[in-house]
Amino acid sequence: MSAPVPTAPLVLGIESSCDETGVGIVRGTELLANAVSSSMDEHVRFGGVIPEIASRAHLDAFVPTLRSALDTAGVTLEEVDALAVTSGPGLSGALMVGVAAAKALALATGKPLYAINHLVAHVGVGVLDGGDLPESLGALLVSGGHTEILKVDALASDVTLLGATIDDAAGEAYDKVARLLGLGYPGGPVIDRIAKEGNPKAIRFPRGLTMPKFTGTAENPGKHRYDFSFSGLKTAVARCVEQYRARGEEVPVADIAASFQEAVVDVVTSKAVLACREHGMSTLLLGGGVAANSRLRELLAARCASAGIALRVPRPGLCTDNGAMVAALAAQVVMAGGAPSGIGFAADSGQPVTAITL
Repeated sequence: MSAPVPTAPLVLGIESSCDETGVGIVRGTELLANAVSSSMDEHVRFGGVIPEIASRAHLDAFVPTLRSALDTAGVTLEEVDALAVTSGPGLSGALMVGVAAAKALALATGKPLYAINHLVAHVGVGVLDGGDLPESLGALLVSGGHTEILKVDALASDVTLLGATIDDAAGEAYDKVARLLGLGYPGGPVIDRIAKEGNPKAIRFPRGLTMPKFTGTAENPGKHRYDFSFSGLKTAVARCVEQYRARGEEVPVADIAASFQEAVVDVVTSKAVLACREHGMSTLLLGGGVAANSRLRELLAARCASAGIALRVPRPGLCTDNGAMVAALAAQVVMAGGAPSGIGFAADSGQPVTAITL
């Protein structure tokens, strides 16, 4: 006879897919702790995340972050009902640190372990900030490594990828453009800030994959109807900067930043709303680190309102990578009767969204 499924399982989640070491603890849909240690400062001088540095930082930060989460939640490992860890997608070396730590804890405590999809966890975190997720849910995930549109029919068991970037992620494009403009790393926050001083209509930068030959029609959708491409936009910015410098003119950094940002958010929001309309999704959840971008939130809210789509945006601390989102999704899997992953799984840097757990 199997053990009864807890109605509000106490779950500890571990996140290490990139440069944040996160340990979160939830009880059902209640957030108890969300401890995060970032190694971003160690990557600044390189202008981007260095995988080896990130992996070593996870090794150093894991135990202190675990202790902090347990202390904040006021629980012990013995009280936890289940453990969860991001198994992918992400940086291979970074993922392996978190997975190895989670397996060690599972062996030491005898607790069931769930291997969780990082991208779907960005959706699952919504239950901690706004309550249960509705049916007919779409998700727009925008971060340094991912830009996707998802259709969520059942959070714990049925998620479909509708569209994704075919080259750079939006956050990656922000970092590269910030480097071109001499603004440093990370690029997202500084471009968002400087763009407020510029004219978003000063330069008409290209909107990738928006022509009919790529998008098709509602009746005959094109291959890239909901996909994104930001490499051409990045190149256009580079050429623009080069032209100003070749003429010996001062580069209008604020105008370029504002025009670049408008090109990104225009495409991202229009395609997300289009996907919701065509797939009957009445609610859209925005997640990922770039969800903190003020212009993205503003334009998406306006376009969702015009289309009659409800918009859910978790608070900023839950949009960036964290352990709470891993624990939140795992709790949903536990409550849905999902089987534990055991310790035989491996980290999967390319784990698809259809593999919610391994």
